[in-house]
Amino acid sequence: MTTMKLSTKDITQIGMFTALTAIGAFVSIPVGPVPITLQSFFVLLSGIILGPRKAMYSQIAYLLLGLSGLPIFSNFTGGFQAVFKPSFGFLIGYIVIAYLIGKITESKSNNTNNLMLAVFLGTVVLYIIGIPYMYYILNIMLDKNLNIMQVLNMGMFMFIPGDTVKAALAVYVGKKIKGYKGI
Repeated sequence: MTTMKLSTKDITQIGMFTALTAIGAFVSIPVGPVPITLQSFFVLLSGIILGPRKAMYSQIAYLLLGLSGLPIFSNFTGGFQAVFKPSFGFLIGYIVIAYLIGKITESKSNNTNNLMLAVFLGTVVLYIIGIPYMYYILNIMLDKNLNIMQVLNMGMFMFIPGDTVKAALAVYVGKKIKGYKGI
């Protein structure tokens, strides 16, 4: 097994995206069990900018800091009890999609289409992880008796327009920061 040595620059970049994700949580619009936040924008951007491992580490750090009690999740919450919130599956998904987007975009020949594909796939995977978790918490833990369409409406359909904007913005900003050219 190979180990990845992290430089001071790497640790600083990881910490910056951990902090940006936390700041994104503070920009929150409550619309149901899952609020609209800017967290996912910074998660998408972390994959583009940091690459797979550093992006994943930034999201693991974010999750662990929040679970340890720091109020860095949406609505200034934190602590282990966050595991029982319907939105927690999306926080788990951040780790996976940061790595996935980083893996797809680690090639030096990235273009807009590749970046768009990466953030699109990342967003789809985020829903694939977050929605079943949300369904479980709402129906099994909280006994809400909601059908899958109701959960999809609360956890996905209403977020698609905003997630599309955040994805496009992440591609634009990521291209500018990384200096990618072309379509």
